[in-house]
Amino acid sequence: MRRFFFFFSFTLCISSWSQRPNKPNASEIYHQIEKLNFLGNVLYIAAHPDDENTRLIAYLSNELHARTGYLSLTRGDGGQNLIGPELRELLGIIRTQELIEARKIDGGEQFFTRANDFGFSKNPTETLQIWDKNLVLSDVVWAIRAFRPDVIINRFDHRSPGTTHGHHTASALLSMEAFDLANQPNQFSNQLDYVQTWQPHRIYFNTSWWFYGSKEKFEKADKSNQAQLQIGVFYPFAGKSNQEIAALSRSCHQSQGFGNTGSRGEEFEYLEFLKGSPPIEKNNLFDGIDTTWNRLTDGKAVGELLSKVQKEYNPNNPGASVPDLVKAYLLIQQLQDPFWRNQKSEEIKAIISACAGLYLEAVADVQEVTPGNTLKVKLEAINRSSNAITINRVESAPKTKAIWENQNLAFNKSCTTSFQLTLPSTLAYTSPYYLKEAGTIGMYSINNQELIGKPDVLRPTQVTFYLRILGVEIQFTRTIIYKYNDDVKGEVYQPLDIVPIVTSTIKEKVAIFPKNRSREIHVIVKSGKDNVSGAVSLSVPEGWKASPERVPFSMQHKGETTTIEFVLAPPKEASEAVIQSLVTVDEKVYSHDKIDIIYPHIYKQMVLKPASAKAIKLDIKTNAAKIIYIMGAGDEVPESLTQMGYEVLITKPDAITPELLATADVVMTGIRAYNVVSQLAFKQKLLLDFVKNGKTMIVQYNTLDDLVTQDIAPYPIKISRDRVTEENAEVRFLEPNHPILNTPNKITEADFKGWKQEQGLYYPNEWDAQFTAVISSNDQGESPKDGAILVAPYGKGTYIYTGLSFFRELPEGVPGAYRLLANLISAKN
Repeated sequence: MRRFFFFFSFTLCISSWSQRPNKPNASEIYHQIEKLNFLGNVLYIAAHPDDENTRLIAYLSNELHARTGYLSLTRGDGGQNLIGPELRELLGIIRTQELIEARKIDGGEQFFTRANDFGFSKNPTETLQIWDKNLVLSDVVWAIRAFRPDVIINRFDHRSPGTTHGHHTASALLSMEAFDLANQPNQFSNQLDYVQTWQPHRIYFNTSWWFYGSKEKFEKADKSNQAQLQIGVFYPFAGKSNQEIAALSRSCHQSQGFGNTGSRGEEFEYLEFLKGSPPIEKNNLFDGIDTTWNRLTDGKAVGELLSKVQKEYNPNNPGASVPDLVKAYLLIQQLQDPFWRNQKSEEIKAIISACAGLYLEAVADVQEVTPGNTLKVKLEAINRSSNAITINRVESAPKTKAIWENQNLAFNKSCTTSFQLTLPSTLAYTSPYYLKEAGTIGMYSINNQELIGKPDVLRPTQVTFYLRILGVEIQFTRTIIYKYNDDVKGEVYQPLDIVPIVTSTIKEKVAIFPKNRSREIHVIVKSGKDNVSGAVSLSVPEGWKASPERVPFSMQHKGETTTIEFVLAPPKEASEAVIQSLVTVDEKVYSHDKIDIIYPHIYKQMVLKPASAKAIKLDIKTNAAKIIYIMGAGDEVPESLTQMGYEVLITKPDAITPELLATADVVMTGIRAYNVVSQLAFKQKLLLDFVKNGKTMIVQYNTLDDLVTQDIAPYPIKISRDRVTEENAEVRFLEPNHPILNTPNKITEADFKGWKQEQGLYYPNEWDAQFTAVISSNDQGESPKDGAILVAPYGKGTYIYTGLSFFRELPEGVPGAYRLLANLISAKN
C-alpha cells in the first residue's frame, strides 16, 4: 500500500504546481492524447536551474511525446539575483518557482535532490566533499527508480573535471554512477519500501560545439557515436516552433537574466552515447524500446481503444471522445504495473476533464489563515459536454468533510456552493518542506523519503470531487486556492497559506555597534488573525542587555502590524550576538519571521524563518561620508551602509546631475550595475568628473559580458572570470602600508575570517599601471588573483574597483567586511 501511495503522489504533485486552472484548447487536448499513447520516459540531469536545455526538453516532450523530467541537483541557492535582494535559500525559492513555470511551458516535469548550491566550485572533488556524496547519489538513484526513465541525458561531461563548474561535472559523475546502481537491490535498499529497482536502457551526453571550444572544431569532430536530432520542428497545436517554446521556457529564469528570443527553422542537438544498450538506429533515442501500450503485458486492449480515440478525435466536439476515454480509464485501473497504472490514470483523467469541458475549482475567501481557524470555501463545477456527469460527493482535506452530494451537472449549467472548513489546530504552517529542518552548507535535511525530489511547497488543504461520468466514478482533486480581481490585472490567483497567529521581524537584520553606546532595535509584530494580544521580548546572549524586558501589545485586525522599540546595550568588548524576537500569546511563544516573496512571474511564496538578527559590537572607525548609491542587479549593501552610520541616498542614473553629485562624498555602484543599468553609459563622464574633482567612487563587481560601456573606469581595466571561491583562502597584503589597509581601520588577516560562500568574483586580470592592487589570494592549486581591490588616483580623487563579495558578507554580518568597506569609503587620493 505504501508503494501505491508513493507512485500516486509522485505523479499527482505535478498537477498541483499551478494555482491557475489549466484550460487546454482542442489542439492541445489532441496533443495530450498523443502523449497518452506514448509509453516512454526521459530524464535530463544537470546541476542548477538554467542548466537545462529547454530546446531538447521541449522536443522530447512535444515532438517525441515522451514523459520528460528535469532533475536539477540543486535549487540554485548560490547564484546571483538580477531582480531583487534575495540570496541563498530565498533565491533558491525564486529559482525553484522559475523552473516550475518553465516546465509548464516546455512540457517537462521538475525534480530535485537534497544538494544545496553552496556557490561556485571549481572542481567536482570539492563539490562532492561539501555535498554528502552518498546522499546526493541516493537521491539520483531515487529519481531514476521513481521516474523510471528509459533514457537518461546528462547536460555535462563526466570526463572533463576542472573545465566547468564543479557542480556541473559532479552532476554527470553521479548520473553515470546511478545509472548502474538503480537496478541493484542491495544499493539504497530502504527506497524499495516505496519503489522498485529500475535499469534505464541508455545514457547520453548532450554535447555541443561549446564543449569542443569552437564551432569549427565541432564540425571536424568525429560524430559517429552521436545522435543528431533535428529539433527545429513546428507545432501546429501551439502555433510555435520548438525553439520559440524553448525560448519562452528559458525566459522564465528572470532572476538569472536569461531572457531568450526564439528562432525558427532547422536546428540540431547532439547526444553522445555513453553506455547501456546502444541503439541500432543512432538518431532514435528509443530504438529497441517498445513505447506503445504493448510494452505492458495487459496493455494491448488499452492501446487499441486509445488508438481509436486518437483516430476519431473531433476538435469541434472533444466531448464525443469521453465515452471511449472512460472505458479506457477502467481498463487502465486493471493494469498490473502500478507505475504505469498511476501515471496513465492521471494523464487520462486530465484528458477526460478537458474533453468534457469540466471546470472544478475550490476557492478560499482569504489568502492566509491560521491553524484551528475556519475559512469559507466556494466550490464551482461545470460540465460543458453532453455527457452525463454527476457529483457523487465532494470531500475536503485535511479535515474530512463530505459535502455537495448527488449534484447533477447539466450541460453548461454552472453549479456553485460554499462550505465552512475548520482547519486542525495542529496543521503545519506553509513553508518549503526542505527548509523546515536545519541543514548543512552543502545539504538540505529531509528525513521523509517520500518527499525527496518533490519540487514545490506541500499544500494539504484540498477538496476531492467524486464524479460519476457515464456511470463510472472518477476522482478529481483540487488544491484550495485564493483568487481575487485586480482592477488592472483582472483575475489573480494565489496559493492559500497557513500562517502563525503572530509573526515578528527585527527591522535591523544586522545591527552595528561601532562604539559602546546603546541603540534602538525595532521589532515589527504582525497579526495572523483578528484580536491578538500578548507581549514581546528580545532574547539576547550574556553580556548584552535589552530593555524593557517585555512590551505588551494588542491588535484588533488580521494583517495589522505594530512596531515595538527596544534599547539594546552592547558589552564593552568586541562581540557578535544573535538576538531573537519572542512573542507570547496565551502562554505560547511564537518566534517566526514571515517573509513574502512576490514577483509577477511566479506565484507568491511564503517562508518562515527564525525571527532573529545579528548584533555586532565592532571595533570600527568610520567617517561622516555622504554616499550616493546607484543600484545594480539588487543588493542590501545600502542598508548595511546606513547601519554603519553613513548618510545614504539611493538614486537612479537619470537623477544624477552635477548639482546632486556636489552634495556627496562618495558614489558607490551596486553589483552588476554596468551590466544591467543602461543609463550609466550616459552618466559615466559625470561620475568620473566627480572623482576628478576630489571625490571617491567605488565600483562593485560586474561580469565581463554585456557591459553598457567599456569605460567603466578612468583607465583601462579588463574584467575576467577569475574568482576566489574558498572563503577561507589565505589573503596576502601586496601593499601593507597602503591607506586602504590602514586608515581608519588597521586591516589584518583576521578581517577575512568568517567570510561566507566566497571571497570575490569576476576579478579584473588586466589593468592600467595607474591602478594599485592591494590584496591577493587564490583557491588551492591556483595562481594568485590580485584583482580583488584596485585603487587608482584620478585627478584630485580616488577610483576603486572591487570584486569582493560585500553584497554577501554585509548582510551576513561579517565584521571584517564592514571594517574594510569603511576604509574604502574613507579612501583619499
